Amino acid sequence: MTDAEHVRNAMARFDQVKGVTDAERDEAFENIKVAAKHYGIEMTETSWRQFGKKPHTTNSSH
Repeated sequence: MTDAEHVRNAMARFDQVKGVTDAERDEAFENIKVAAKHYGIEMTETSWRQFGKKPHTTNSSH
């Protein structure tokens, strides 16, 4: 991942990916964790299964 925006997009869209195995999801999740740490992004998820369960950003318009 090339920047923080890319990492945030990967987190937000992770649960939309189709046609991959759980092993591939495990690998992708680990890559996202490494990239998030590199770009200073706090991740509360401890498993890819948690993606899509809650918003990743707060929406101040509500």
